[in-house]
Amino acid sequence: MKQPIVAIIGRPNVGKSTLFNRILGKRVAIVEDIPGVTRDRNYAEANYSGRSFILVDTGGLDPTAASGESILSQVKAQTEHAIAEADILIMLFDGREGVTPLDQEIASLLRRLKKPIFYAVNKIDTPKSEPLTAEFYRLGIKTLHPVSAEHSKGVDELLETIEPLLPPRSEAEAPKDAAAAVPRITVVGRPNVGKSTLINALLGENRHVTDATPGTTRDAIDSLVRHDDKNYHFIDTAGIRRRGKIERGVERYSLSRAQTAIERCDLAVVVLDAAEGIVEQDTKIIGQALKARKGCLILVNKWDLRQHDPKAREKIAGELRRRLAFLPYAPILYISALKTTPVKEIFEKIDAIVTAYSRRISTGALNRAFEQAVTAKPPPQRSGRVVKLNYITQAESRPPTFVIFSNRPEQVKEPYLRYLENFLRQTFDFTGTPLSIRLRKKRTSA
Repeated sequence: MKQPIVAIIGRPNVGKSTLFNRILGKRVAIVEDIPGVTRDRNYAEANYSGRSFILVDTGGLDPTAASGESILSQVKAQTEHAIAEADILIMLFDGREGVTPLDQEIASLLRRLKKPIFYAVNKIDTPKSEPLTAEFYRLGIKTLHPVSAEHSKGVDELLETIEPLLPPRSEAEAPKDAAAAVPRITVVGRPNVGKSTLINALLGENRHVTDATPGTTRDAIDSLVRHDDKNYHFIDTAGIRRRGKIERGVERYSLSRAQTAIERCDLAVVVLDAAEGIVEQDTKIIGQALKARKGCLILVNKWDLRQHDPKAREKIAGELRRRLAFLPYAPILYISALKTTPVKEIFEKIDAIVTAYSRRISTGALNRAFEQAVTAKPPPQRSGRVVKLNYITQAESRPPTFVIFSNRPEQVKEPYLRYLENFLRQTFDFTGTPLSIRLRKKRTSA
């Protein structure tokens, strides 16, 4: 039995993201006392009493929003899509504000649906506030659940009523260890370079709100993608600005979430703007992925704006080689997320990098290659003292980490380690992934 989808819906600023975080038991969605902070559908795997399900946070629903390309109408479309795909709905009201015309409109829409709907009145923090729930019965709802998402009151009682509709753990479609094997890919870049448009192209649907206004994405949005019978976990992030331009509140927290998203991924896909070329902030963002020791794929987006310039690719390629000399192993693709994104080629590169990131080489094959490298170019001798490199072993993967044993490890300097790294990278095809090489002194027998 597949994991059911439980979507939290309601008008803006009733506490949907706070309830989403409370059910998950961790802060996943941005919470701010400003309407419209959540714009995209945010997916996460949740668990209650051993029963797993997919929980979806949505933007505030306003049925009166006009159709078109405005952010408000796109948020409406995102929420409508979440309602359509959900197996179970949680409709959340704001107990402090009481019944509003928008609540009445949404409740009227939900009555037409033939799926389980649980109605919760949020911000019922104390016994004195419990009578506020009564007003919502006039919407024709038989059962209301008073909750305080912020203080975790009534949330367990709400989940207990939903629990019978959830499959037992043994019947869940994907066990936890299988889910852990799904590669995590974080999409990062400056504001308005096309990150959400790219993920929509990879998804094959408009799941993420896009707009020409920088900063449309505020949160790190998780999306599960299936391509060629393989599962991928994509994380769309807010655009990372220069530190001096970061405002307080939502944007500062968005930056923190983007950095956290890099920490929890296997591969960082860095999106650049072909029209603007690579700028200093791009190199800093790529540096964050390098510092976190993550795989890296660079996508030069909006290539349709430059493709008619015969010298454009040569110019940008030269600029990338110069500005990214510290990351020569990252593959580079030229794409147009809006028009002609080469989806197949992107997934091929992702597969290659994720495989390399997790690759483990047998000790025998590793030492045969190591011997070839040392024979072709022995380590420099220091102060007339012989430096011996005895053998190598792989200590870790994700990223691949190697340990070399030597009689004088302190005498092996950075240039020679770079030579060994490049030799290993070429021999075993470590595409797009960082390598770590450590030196350790070989113990001498007594």
